[in-house]
Amino acid sequence: MPPVFSHGDLRLYLLNLLAEAPRHGYDLIQALSDRTGGTYTPSAGTVYPRLAKLEEEGLVTKFADGRKTVYEITDAGRAEVTARAGDLEGIEEGLADSVRLIADEVRGNVREAMRSLRADLAAAAKTDRSSASHAPVDDSRADSRAQLQRADAALTEFRSRVRSTLRVHVARGGAVPPSVVDDLTAALDSAAREVARALGD
Repeated sequence: MPPVFSHGDLRLYLLNLLAEAPRHGYDLIQALSDRTGGTYTPSAGTVYPRLAKLEEEGLVTKFADGRKTVYEITDAGRAEVTARAGDLEGIEEGLADSVRLIADEVRGNVREAMRSLRADLAAAAKTDRSSASHAPVDDSRADSRAQLQRADAALTEFRSRVRSTLRVHVARGGAVPPSVVDDLTAALDSAAREVARALGD
């Protein structure tokens, strides 16, 4: 994935965040992570030197608030934010694209997993029907139990993969759009209907 911020954009975006309200360093890092849907969480070594440079340029000031250092935009900083409103609009569009890419990736993973699950279950059902018509009753039941265990394992693996993907994404500060959950629910419903149809129920 290409860098979230092009050269110089992070500096301007930090100014923009400070134009909204005074913030301490960690708050700025968290805000950047939130605004990028978790695709970009800068280190302190990335943010603080830029804040120092902005202070040196007279665009921000800092003051102590207990044990924290809070940064506040100056009038000169606000003037730069206003003058570069067009650049900020482009940055915001880029951030929105990054969040959409993450959502599309999660949605694609869900669809791929569901296609694999449907294929496995359909194959298991076909094997079960074939065994039922050619094998003794006892062997058929044993095979059905084996296929049921296989289906249970596939469902457990699917649940674990999707849950892990979603939890990691949210833990990184990413958002889970309703459309992703809607797609997941629809895919699960479709898989359930496919299983029932394949079994003849």
